[in-house]
Amino acid sequence: MRLKIIIAVSIVLIGSIVGAFIALAMGIPSVEELKKQDYASGTKIYADDDILIGEIKLQKGIFVPLSKMPDGLKNAVIAVEDSRFWQHSGIDYIGIARALFKDVMYMSLKEGGSTITQQLAKIVFLSSEKTIIRKVKEAQLALTMEKELSKKEILELYLNRAFFGHGAYGIEMASRTYFGKSVTQINLAEAAMLAGLVKAPNSYSPFNDLVKAKERQALVLNRMVEEGYLKPAQAEAVKRQPLLLSQTRAATETFNYFIDYIRQYLLAKYGEDKVYKGDLRVHTTLNRNAQVQAQKALQEGLRDVDKRRGWRGPIANREKVQEVDSDRISFSATPGDISRGVVMSVSPKEAIIRSRGISGKLALADSMWAATVLDKPNGKPRTLKHFSLTDILKKGDVISVKFKNIARKNITFSLEQEPEIEGAVAAVEPATGFLRALVGGFSYTKSDYNRAIMAQRQPGSAFKPIIYATAMERGFTPASIVIDEPVAYSKGAPGEEWKPENYDRKFLGPTRLREALAYSRNVVTVKLVDAIGVSRVIELARNLGIQGNMEQNLSIALGSTGATPLDMSSAFAVFANGGIKMKTTAIKFITDGRGEILESSQPEATTVLSATSAFLITSMMEDVIRYGTGQRANIGRPAAGKTGTSNDYKDAWFVGYTPDLAAAVWVGFDDMRRSLGSGEVGGRAAAPIWRNFMSNTLSGHAATGFSVPGGLVRARIDKATGLLADPLSADSATLMEYFKEGTAPADTAGRFSGPRQSVPHVSD
Repeated sequence: MRLKIIIAVSIVLIGSIVGAFIALAMGIPSVEELKKQDYASGTKIYADDDILIGEIKLQKGIFVPLSKMPDGLKNAVIAVEDSRFWQHSGIDYIGIARALFKDVMYMSLKEGGSTITQQLAKIVFLSSEKTIIRKVKEAQLALTMEKELSKKEILELYLNRAFFGHGAYGIEMASRTYFGKSVTQINLAEAAMLAGLVKAPNSYSPFNDLVKAKERQALVLNRMVEEGYLKPAQAEAVKRQPLLLSQTRAATETFNYFIDYIRQYLLAKYGEDKVYKGDLRVHTTLNRNAQVQAQKALQEGLRDVDKRRGWRGPIANREKVQEVDSDRISFSATPGDISRGVVMSVSPKEAIIRSRGISGKLALADSMWAATVLDKPNGKPRTLKHFSLTDILKKGDVISVKFKNIARKNITFSLEQEPEIEGAVAAVEPATGFLRALVGGFSYTKSDYNRAIMAQRQPGSAFKPIIYATAMERGFTPASIVIDEPVAYSKGAPGEEWKPENYDRKFLGPTRLREALAYSRNVVTVKLVDAIGVSRVIELARNLGIQGNMEQNLSIALGSTGATPLDMSSAFAVFANGGIKMKTTAIKFITDGRGEILESSQPEATTVLSATSAFLITSMMEDVIRYGTGQRANIGRPAAGKTGTSNDYKDAWFVGYTPDLAAAVWVGFDDMRRSLGSGEVGGRAAAPIWRNFMSNTLSGHAATGFSVPGGLVRARIDKATGLLADPLSADSATLMEYFKEGTAPADTAGRFSGPRQSVPHVSD
């Protein structure tokens, strides 16, 4: 009965395919354009020091003639991808029949059966969807190409256009990405590794999974034996040859988010033809060191946050791991490198790990964060009592590890895991508006969604400086007193009220605005918005460059609006630049193929805030870092900034600046419903990333303070009341405060005005 069903279904499918084949025959595109091998130079993108950081090309990759490619590479690809390549006419009917039979057996499209010619057709003309129509189109295109192109031309085009993972299109780019050299220089061991990538670049990448990559390499070499390209002894010798992976992959990925940002701008303004064929030269504002430091700080910070959430378990488990991973391979490693490794053995206090062909020890002390595990499937954290490595690891487990020590006889690792959490960094130079760094996520290879410019997330308390700046413009001072107390606002409907609360659920009573901002007091901020008006806050926010949706209600005091990291860094750059907004730009100038300038960035300055108000906010935000919620952002030089946390810990922010650089850091899940976890506030999750980025980027630059503009005076005030200090008051009860001329308090506090309430718990 089953056989009859299979035969019937096969007849129907074959009939459908034949009919579709005839119907689609008239719609097959010409391969004339394919013959031209259009490798136009496209657009080149340079950093601010005129170093090339990327290209935008119609045909990605670097063309290499087939004659210059090693015979071993060509044989390896044919053996593993299409063993009858030289014999068939574009379609391997035997392979298709076999694949079709399996598809019918499993009632799904599981088998490929595609020839190299069909794969080239898919690369050049079609999408990767697995449908019958797509297969028919592939077949038609394959037949057409076989008639108009020679076998060598087809193989040459295929190897120059196939995707090999990690942004590498074509065999030349793949060879440079994985081995740091031209394809003309690779040996057979390296060629077999590259040949194995085509089927599933992400799965078989040695950067992602060395064990799988070696297994795939071995399969390629075995297929070469079966097809007569190698003798068994030769294949075994090649399997034992050392492989040295390139260390340049991370550098090539560093600029991808920024390059994609530039690409979108160019396409929108100049169109595809100009961008892909116009030989443009785009000189950008990107600072290479800042970009490198931004990516590094973000990745390290996201790993730290993710580890605090708990251990999610090993990536996979490999049986017979000793046989697979004991080959004599030598991959380079430096301290701090993170790689996948395999557990060779494990005891309660120590595990032997093999990573990049190197064996070393993983101690319990370097894995203690994994004592908290995330149970499946609910993902709730659970702490293991009397934690040992055997609680979380077993032989054959594939895990992420960091190389700690690489001394010849003392290789040690620490336990890592790739974060689920995402983040972004955007950095702007206040004096020019130049975009200096832009990182849109943990890894561009993992996700090309650019959160730095596209993710509209709630900034929480990071929005408060805009409110306080509005207040400074309306006559308030850093010493103005607002009562921190329970308060209720009508929602409109009878009996419905909104009662804003502080993070610590406490109230401080009379509170100076300087302290209210430093300690991120919600109630004071809500009352301040109520006093100055929501519309005025929104007006300043728009002028500063915040483009997200803003509702006309008091919840804006708690950062309920939407903002991107680039918007926030640009807005805070205005505070650093004395209230003058410089138009944010990523491009200095663009030239065409003849060297003529197509566009040149001209400074666009707009005063959106008085210099005195900008300085007062800067001074107040310096205290956020000195003793407030942003203490983890202290970089040992003059800096100002603000933490931010949205409801239920869904977003964590730190936005801050020095006189030279303003930067915003956002941390959160792409799924806006997910929480980072209790306690993961901006000061804990985002501020350390900002600190690391700024410290490393500004290292070697002279530390300068913020300039005090004219129109300000200083006066000694009483901490408790905000009034002028009594001359006989103790120094500990007073402080020096800045005021705009004419706004300093006229009254003097009593000598015994009383102590202030205890300072709140610092958390936001």
